[in-house]
Amino acid sequence: MIKTFVCARVWLLFTLICGLVVAPASAWSADSSAQEQAQRQNTQPGNNAPVWREVRKGENPYQTTQVRGVETNILMQSAGETWRRLRNGPLTLYGGLLLIAIPLLIYGFFRWKGPLRLHGKPSGRLIERFSDWERLVHWSTAISFLILAVSGVIMLFGKYVLLPLLGHDFFSWLAFFGKNLHNFVGPLFVFCTIVMFVTFVRDNLWRMIDFQWLTKAGGLLSGEHVPSGRFNAGEKAWFWFGVILLGLISGASGLVMDFANFEQTRFVMQSANVVHVISAVLFIAMSLGHIYIGTVGADGAYEAMRLGVVDEMWAKEHHELWCEEVKAGTAKQHFTDAVPAEVKTQVAGAFKA
Repeated sequence: MIKTFVCARVWLLFTLICGLVVAPASAWSADSSAQEQAQRQNTQPGNNAPVWREVRKGENPYQTTQVRGVETNILMQSAGETWRRLRNGPLTLYGGLLLIAIPLLIYGFFRWKGPLRLHGKPSGRLIERFSDWERLVHWSTAISFLILAVSGVIMLFGKYVLLPLLGHDFFSWLAFFGKNLHNFVGPLFVFCTIVMFVTFVRDNLWRMIDFQWLTKAGGLLSGEHVPSGRFNAGEKAWFWFGVILLGLISGASGLVMDFANFEQTRFVMQSANVVHVISAVLFIAMSLGHIYIGTVGADGAYEAMRLGVVDEMWAKEHHELWCEEVKAGTAKQHFTDAVPAEVKTQVAGAFKA
């Protein structure tokens, strides 16, 4: 009995001694932590790094928010750092290199070959190539695409290229305006793409003659004349793989980000952003070839879409099979003289000696 009593007294004494030692140490540790936090708030206001480290690890079971909805209980998503590094790393780097390389290649080709010119003299006889509706659809899609391309490039590369040149104030306004314009024009572009598909799909169906055009690259390198229908294989490739495939992928992924109120998760939004950047950069790169051929790359091509008519000689040299169909009356298009005199002058002026 006495032995038990002595042991109890010894244990109580040991406990008191430990309390006297540990309590000041704990208090000192708490005071030290509080002092460190107070000092951090003085030097780095709003920096509560230890708390957010716990949040990132997900070890605190009492994390909660007042917001209700999908993933609102996740205060910090670690996968977002992976997305940020991918977006600001390989996507920006290789996307930028591609958009630099393509214009340089086009410029080198232009210096080497020059524009495609007519071999014969214009006949003066005009053929309707594009109706008013077809030109409205084309230019609506083209203009909305250009707005999206320019604003998208500003958002993707602006802080690396424009920010050092323009400064923070001006660039912030430019980026803000471009982002909102991008968000509002995006749905319009998707609608225009669908209308363009319905409008032009009939003349963009593949034919056996198109594969012959592809094997000879349309005569771009050899200068050989390769017959084609209303649209050659190059134009069909742009239609199917550029406008339709990349256009709809870019548009669909953009809509996922544009309308974020359908309970998309963070992973879905981040994945949509990666898909959007890749498809959009490829789309822009591919469009540069189309823009080149449609402007300075081929005499009369721009006037065809702007004015809607082409000279018979132009049709024969660029789209011989289609020209024969027009002559035979089997094509939707036809010869026309019902155009103002200034239109005839502009068509004739498109061909340089």
